[in-house]
Amino acid sequence: MIEVVDKIPNDVLSSMGFMGHEQVVFCNDKKTGLKAIIAIHDTTLGPALGGTRMWNYKNEMDALNDVLRLSRGMTFKAAISGLNLGGGKAVIIGDANKEKTEQLMKSFGNFVDSLGGKYITAEDVGMTPQDMEYVRSTTKHVTGIPESMGGSGDPSVFTAYGVYMGMKASAKFKWGSDSIHGKRVLIQGVGHVGYYLMKHLLEEGAEVLISDIDHNKVENYCSKFGVTSVESNTDIYSIDMDIYSPCALGATLDSVTIPKLKCSIVAGAANNQCADENIHSDLIYNRGIVYAPDFLINAGGLINVYSEIKGYNREKSLLKTKEIYDTTLEILLNSETNNITPQDSAMKIALNRLHKK
Repeated sequence: MIEVVDKIPNDVLSSMGFMGHEQVVFCNDKKTGLKAIIAIHDTTLGPALGGTRMWNYKNEMDALNDVLRLSRGMTFKAAISGLNLGGGKAVIIGDANKEKTEQLMKSFGNFVDSLGGKYITAEDVGMTPQDMEYVRSTTKHVTGIPESMGGSGDPSVFTAYGVYMGMKASAKFKWGSDSIHGKRVLIQGVGHVGYYLMKHLLEEGAEVLISDIDHNKVENYCSKFGVTSVESNTDIYSIDMDIYSPCALGATLDSVTIPKLKCSIVAGAANNQCADENIHSDLIYNRGIVYAPDFLINAGGLINVYSEIKGYNREKSLLKTKEIYDTTLEILLNSETNNITPQDSAMKIALNRLHKK
């Protein structure tokens, strides 16, 4: 059974602070146990492309809130990156370690296919290239498939590289040099993206601290790479550091955590890092902390899977992702010149492109 909602009731959207989604699709397949939501925010620049996240949400409203926020962010991510794509996202409700099956992914692919290419899916939290291969068996509207099938594989490598470029540009703006050698960087969340970011930082000689809910993973990385662990129940925001890099789920920056921050730069891979993008980006700015807008610097994965659609070329994807450095520096300089937050500076660029179309 599939239910398509062209417009969510205004009172629901208003309570969440979001408007303007073109379409929201609720997917339910009793046979496989699939419960998913696909949100299409804007297709002004092209079809909506955004990954599928599988997460054990507390309830359907939390899942809806997440997919609305994420899909909206994808619109601006594509726009600021110069890609001819719209913004969309999907979430599957459930524990990816226990409930995900081949048939469930194929069923999800059927729902994606029913949208006729208006939404193109890819890998996100809780997903793997293998899962995208299952989805591909029931729809052609999927990217991030395994390299063995002619795809680009895991986009995390490119996402991490883009975050690294954004971090270095932030360092250049803040300290006059883009070197992160000797800087103390705390990575919150060492999933696929956090792992590759950690390796970039270690190769440059940064002092890396890591925090993750997976204690076994943290212990393994500490032993293997010599990084320092920070217990996930520790008040990580009060730790002395040069750069805070949120790479897990969003909304870690709010009215409680921002006043505690002991860092000069915030640059991470997580989407929607500010619980309220206006209020909390202002708080960060007023504290004199450099904030690299997440929807800009975490765009490497999107750039890579877009390349897959156009005809995959790994080197071109890397070069395009490297441009995040220049764009980040431009946005930070514009922020300083016009006395506006980096978030507002980045949004102006994205909105200008959307409105010119």
